[in-house]
Amino acid sequence: MSQFAVGPRPDLITLTRMIAAAICVCWTTTATAQSDQEESLGGMQLRWNQLPELPDSLGVAGPFVGVHHGALMVAGGANFPTPVWESTKQWHDRIHVLIQTDQGPVWKDGGRLKHPIAYGASVSTADGVLCIGGNDQDTTFSDVFLLRWDSATEKVEMIPYPSLPQPCVYSAAAMLGSTVYLTGGQRDASLDTATAGVWSLDLSMKDRPQQFRWRRLEDFPGKPRAFHLMVRQHNGYHDCLYVISGRRTSDGDGNNDGDGNKVEFLKDVWEYSPVEASWRQRSDVPRCVMAGTGIGIKQSHILVLGGADGSLFFQADDLRDQHPGFPRRALAYHTITDTWVDAGPIPQNHVTTSAVDWHGSIVIPSGEIRPRVRAPIVWEVTPDVPPREFGTLNYLVLFGYLLAMVGIGVYFTRRNKNTDDYFRGGKQIPWWAAGCSIFATMLSSLTFTGIPSKAFAQDWVYAIGNFMIPVVAVIAVYVAMPFYRRIDATSAYEYLEKRFSRPVRLFGSASFVFFHVFRMAVVMSLTGLALAVATPLTPSQSVLLMGVLSIVYCTAGGIEAVIWTDTIQTFVLMGGAVLSLVLLIAGADGGLDGFFAAARNADKFTIANLHWDVTNTQIALWVIIVGAIAQNLSSYTADQAVVQRYMTTKSERLAARSIWTNAVLTIPATLLFFGIGTALFVFYRSHPEKLDPTITTDQVFPLFISREMPVGIAGLIVAGVFAAAQSTVSTSMNSTATAIVTDFMRPFDWCRTENGYFKSARVATFTVGVLGTLFGLVFVDPEIRSLFDAFIKVIGLFMGVLGGLFILGALTRRANAPGALIGAVVGAAVMFYLWYFTPVVGYLYTAAGIASCFVAGYLSSHLFPQPANDLSGLTIYSLRPSAKFREGKPDE
Repeated sequence: MSQFAVGPRPDLITLTRMIAAAICVCWTTTATAQSDQEESLGGMQLRWNQLPELPDSLGVAGPFVGVHHGALMVAGGANFPTPVWESTKQWHDRIHVLIQTDQGPVWKDGGRLKHPIAYGASVSTADGVLCIGGNDQDTTFSDVFLLRWDSATEKVEMIPYPSLPQPCVYSAAAMLGSTVYLTGGQRDASLDTATAGVWSLDLSMKDRPQQFRWRRLEDFPGKPRAFHLMVRQHNGYHDCLYVISGRRTSDGDGNNDGDGNKVEFLKDVWEYSPVEASWRQRSDVPRCVMAGTGIGIKQSHILVLGGADGSLFFQADDLRDQHPGFPRRALAYHTITDTWVDAGPIPQNHVTTSAVDWHGSIVIPSGEIRPRVRAPIVWEVTPDVPPREFGTLNYLVLFGYLLAMVGIGVYFTRRNKNTDDYFRGGKQIPWWAAGCSIFATMLSSLTFTGIPSKAFAQDWVYAIGNFMIPVVAVIAVYVAMPFYRRIDATSAYEYLEKRFSRPVRLFGSASFVFFHVFRMAVVMSLTGLALAVATPLTPSQSVLLMGVLSIVYCTAGGIEAVIWTDTIQTFVLMGGAVLSLVLLIAGADGGLDGFFAAARNADKFTIANLHWDVTNTQIALWVIIVGAIAQNLSSYTADQAVVQRYMTTKSERLAARSIWTNAVLTIPATLLFFGIGTALFVFYRSHPEKLDPTITTDQVFPLFISREMPVGIAGLIVAGVFAAAQSTVSTSMNSTATAIVTDFMRPFDWCRTENGYFKSARVATFTVGVLGTLFGLVFVDPEIRSLFDAFIKVIGLFMGVLGGLFILGALTRRANAPGALIGAVVGAAVMFYLWYFTPVVGYLYTAAGIASCFVAGYLSSHLFPQPANDLSGLTIYSLRPSAKFREGKPDE
């Protein structure tokens, strides 16, 4: 794995520092405004409410805890009868079940376990609560069983599962995918039998008795331990397991635990990646949290809501009822920045129990609150973030900007006299504006939020993909664009009819229409989710705002309105991005020097993963190069949204300039947006308390914009992100309407006059906008891990076939219409198979679609007669530069 070493010139450093100093006043003002939020983690407060108490009035420690079919099950456990200091520990076998009713939560009797048991590990699964190991006063068990809740009969069913290879107690378990992992624990009651062992049970094998068993994995590299935590959470690349704290027998000096063991209280943290089958050590927890409760929330935070620090561990007998209990402060760990922060006060610290998700809240049932003392209290914990204030000035800037975009659409309404004006701007668009429009179309709001969040969570690996755009621009300028200019195409798919047949044209155009309707929905829904953290608007309200305004100005102004708003948005977004980068670096510890040092130490400048695995989330260099070339090749040759820009300038030479404009802008934009992502990592590593645990990773840049940007500037940048989404949406609306009118209506003479087609164009634009907005409301999904990855998959699933058809037609003389259709069907089937049945990364979908379409289309064409139509000017073998291109004269 190589690193991209950045060596800034001294004059750049000086300039950056001067700019940072110039905006220091704005920064200070913003920081002061945020001081109230910094009193808690990212403004989040943990709201603690009591649910109905456990039916056992003494409470229990070490119960099996889990959720199945919406029921919270608390089974077994141990306690001391009163008076607790004069009694011996008792183990229990009762199963208590908490269910939601119309009257609120109610406890039900779930029956009994086969025998009293406590201090085992438990995991909630789709089939039930898996209970692992445990002990009683005499025996440590290796038994494993499943507790299933039948809501119809209100009974608990116990199902035996494969036993552990050895007895185990005080261990920790978590589930990742279909596999349950168990770590550490003791073989019996003595702490000196603690282990660093790791076991796994693949639940997908439960119907294969020979393979359904516990497997011993390699021990984790930390010290043997018991009473530790294990939590599943995403680390920016994939889901991982985190082993936190615990205690073990000390090899050196230490206090005696009463059984002759010297105890060491651990604070180390270890991360296990099942994808890579490897462990790495992470930052220590600030204090020991042995026997505590931990749970992952949202996409990259772990909350530790209880745990003993060991400070009074050897004084319990002396303190007795005067023992103050365990520390009453929660902790939060961020897996991406590898930082721990205080997460606020807790009313009571329950240890030797579990935290589980129940109906969207965190539930901590019963547990030990001080030595020998249990509590029947059941806590419901809800992360609560107060409504975000956007500010009057920000609102004025936001809506003023958006209304200005609508005004541009209204202005160009009177300039549209026919479909040529509406779809091609009368071929009067300046080349630089067309280039900015291509750039804004390819940039989109997802680039503004998705790429920084990708670089924040990972590294610069995906930047190589953007560097392939200038390479593909050569093909666009010298191959694709001349094809379309020579046939004077309004729709890119006119080429497919001339090269193959009308059915192929209709297939390609229909694929494009479906793609862009879904593209609109994806862009609006994902942008709405990202901006929900920056404004008080909900994701659905943001989708409606983007959709309605896009429909208004795009329906009214046509392609000219789209191109000129794109041009304005290019400057706003790039300017806002530059300012954001400066503010981020200025706010990081150590300024510019600290930025580079922290990023290098965390391998944030890595630009290549050298392996051949097509399923690895740390995507390989060759996958990036092949996938990016394929994606951009499809976009620049077969995407009507891009091709349409080729036809808005006066000549081929000017069209070529517009393509090169986009290619040139791509390089600084890539450096800028990936730099923002790295700067976000460094900034929030310096200030982890500013992170909001309730947001998704894709919301981290909007979080910075809303909370750290100067008032007014934040409104402008948020407006720019909205407008960038509208740019993508309006482009899709106009280009899709172009395809509908040009490819489906004109060939079949649906309208008698040009004015009829002009009116139909506006109706089609409006209809497509409404459909895209409605789908956008449906697609809002806060569980999406990465906007960037989701968008790449959407592009791949649709654009592979379109790119394959164009390449098949342009590179071969033998390919014919039947072969092209067969190739398209095969290509679509291959992409669907990759998406639905394989873990292949989405970056390869387009390349697979192009390759399968081309190969299947070319081979199957040999089963049919050679093309009978004239192929002059339709393949690369008969394409010659025209005099008009060389001289820059308008096309005839």
